[in-house]
Amino acid sequence: MPIRGIRGATAVDSDLPDQVLAASAELLQTILRANPTLQPEDIASVLFTVTADLTSAYPAKAARDLGWTQVPLMCALEIPVPDSLPHCIRVLLHWNTPLPQSAIRHVYLRTAARLRPDLSMTDL
Repeated sequence: MPIRGIRGATAVDSDLPDQVLAASAELLQTILRANPTLQPEDIASVLFTVTADLTSAYPAKAARDLGWTQVPLMCALEIPVPDSLPHCIRVLLHWNTPLPQSAIRHVYLRTAARLRPDLSMTDL
């Protein structure tokens, strides 16, 4: 079975654990709604990255709190590109699915929608 990538990003106003976890959970839940056949048991792994100004919580904790206890999760620091979006949380899910890549819906929320305006989700 092929593995497909699902990309997504969101941002928070401040580096507070509640904001990081709530935004991460919102992002994951929106990805699930955007890809209705996606089930946590079909996820091969998830990589989260955060900008250097986010250190209060691991975004992966939001996935664990959603019950993704068997999914391999990893958090990493985003490279510090000048003038990049601050307080940004990015995700890359690796999904075992027979769907073609063209059927995958990526999700960009809040101010992170400006990273990929062609993929921002306003209808979910």
